[in-house]
Amino acid sequence: MRRPLVALFSAAALLITTTLSACGSSPDKPSTPGQPDAVDVGVIAIVDVAPIYLGKQQGFFSKRNINLNLTTAQGGAAIVPGVVSGQYQFGFSNTLSLLVATEKGVPVKAVCNGNTSTGKDGEDFGGLFVKAGSPITSPKDLVGKTVATNTLKNIVELSVRASVKKAGGDPAGVKFTELPFPDMLPALQAGRVDGVFVVEPFQAAAVAAGAKKIASSFVDLAGNLTISMYFTSKQLATSNPDLVARFTEAMKESLAYAESHPDDVRTVLGTYTQISAEVRAKLTLPKFPADIDKASVQSVGDQAQSLGLLTKAPDLNLLP
Repeated sequence: MRRPLVALFSAAALLITTTLSACGSSPDKPSTPGQPDAVDVGVIAIVDVAPIYLGKQQGFFSKRNINLNLTTAQGGAAIVPGVVSGQYQFGFSNTLSLLVATEKGVPVKAVCNGNTSTGKDGEDFGGLFVKAGSPITSPKDLVGKTVATNTLKNIVELSVRASVKKAGGDPAGVKFTELPFPDMLPALQAGRVDGVFVVEPFQAAAVAAGAKKIASSFVDLAGNLTISMYFTSKQLATSNPDLVARFTEAMKESLAYAESHPDDVRTVLGTYTQISAEVRAKLTLPKFPADIDKASVQSVGDQAQSLGLLTKAPDLNLLP
């Protein structure tokens, strides 16, 4: 099982490298004297990025002379080449994608935390579900079965494999299929997959439909898991450290504000997602600490290496 995993993931990494070559590398946008720095950030339209929207709304970036522009992308793996090529000055991506990019020699540098699991088993903002009445009662029962993940070979797949391993099953024996989050619950109810891993708001929908949560996989992967981070290119970090420092300060203030104002998080979600007010009120939110939990990043890297997703020990020089 490990060799196909490596082959598939190497293909993804090759895509990143090829895209970078095609785009060139000029991440430092010229500043106009007397004007704020125009900063483009690649994000994903999910709950996890609520702090940066709040920070823009609260003026944390503008008071640091940054005119922030947020652009949504399909996923973190797509944002990495955008940052290195200069399409974005900063980006949001999951921890595993950044570790893999670093191993492949992609010049990126994390600047601060993105979001973190709640660290509470059974009370996290994402979970592994089977349908009501399923004979599957433990993650180890998924060996030989099929689980839906939003993106293959990312932190969701790694987390589900961690749940299977923790429960005493062989994580390499689980099959994964890629489905968008909105399509997972229908696929589960129709019997096309045996399990799904969903985050909010799809977790709330799964609970409402009677699906059974059998694991908090982010928590099984690592306590206080650093799921994502904001990052920049090494070139920008070297050529314009003042801009990177101002962005990082604004982002940390945004994370602290989000952590202490959960009602504002639920409100701002309505400005960039289609989540209804009724559902937003019931969501389990992630945690938004400003600092990266380095031990959890090490754990992600170690487990990715054990499954062949990394070929060597994780390079923590990625971290600030």
